Amino acid sequence: MPENTAQTRTLGIASPLTVSSMGLGCMGMSEFYGLPDEAAGLETIRRALDLGITLLDTADMYGPFTNEKLVGRAIAGRRDEVQLATKFGNMRGPNGERLGINGSPEYVRSACDASLTRLGVDHIDLYYQHRVDPTVPIEETVGAMAELVEAGKVRHLGLSEAAAATIRRAHAVHPITALQTEYSLFTRDLEDEILPTIRELGIGLVPYSPLGRGILTGRMTAESVQQSADARQTRYFPRFQGEALDANLRLVENVTALAEEKGVTPGQIALAWVLAQGEDVVPIPGTKRVKYLEENAAARGVELSASEIAALEDAVPRDAVVGPRYGDMSHIDQG
Repeated sequence: MPENTAQTRTLGIASPLTVSSMGLGCMGMSEFYGLPDEAAGLETIRRALDLGITLLDTADMYGPFTNEKLVGRAIAGRRDEVQLATKFGNMRGPNGERLGINGSPEYVRSACDASLTRLGVDHIDLYYQHRVDPTVPIEETVGAMAELVEAGKVRHLGLSEAAAATIRRAHAVHPITALQTEYSLFTRDLEDEILPTIRELGIGLVPYSPLGRGILTGRMTAESVQQSADARQTRYFPRFQGEALDANLRLVENVTALAEEKGVTPGQIALAWVLAQGEDVVPIPGTKRVKYLEENAAARGVELSASEIAALEDAVPRDAVVGPRYGDMSHIDQG
């Protein structure tokens, strides 16, 4: 395929946003997955734009506060090429301490202004509530977000990790363009209720961690996880611990075998599976390395037949993945 592939998809029906068919998750450039690497992050973002990957995903809490600044520097002079997405709601202090979830209207407004300043832009294309605040009615939070649209600071609204009932209530206040949640061959629980709900309402899906936090690349081993200096070696991610990791790596071996048959990498076939789930699905694999960005981008050209999709789903049965996706699921909205 041409290097700059003009593949696009549209998120949302009532408030549609046309974006690249694959986005770039920028979080790991600043935190959580190894040491921050600003220079590599800048290079990767700029290379993504060259490759036609123009949906960039960040959040105020990444860093904290540094990832938005990084993205802003990377897109300086190229703002009109970008669909810029950021998030609010996970409060953190300047030393990284977690201060809880805040969905109050006052915080919505102040968080947006702070993000605009850090990003160095006059509007955000897609503004997500990062996590649902159980202490604030979703109608109040989305009402304040809708005011940002009216003020021209935000173009489209999104939710992240919201339950089906919450999504319905939010969408009744203002059209929701996209739901961001975890979705991959390793995480498919949203297919039961959430995916049918957003399709009924005409809301797009933006899967984060479409490579299962890297395990589906096939590059991970038990030793590499133990030696890594990132969050995957902590109890925060049970799928990467002990016997659970061993069992999950055996599932990856099945994916690797199918990828080899097709002449692609495990990560590419895993991303192709996500892309094949519908034209309303736009995954945002994260990386801070150009090499892996280019590998991921090439997945846009991998077409899977119905039998290949079925083989992948047989290779990783939904109930075969060992461990919950987070050690503490209390921050995930249960409706």
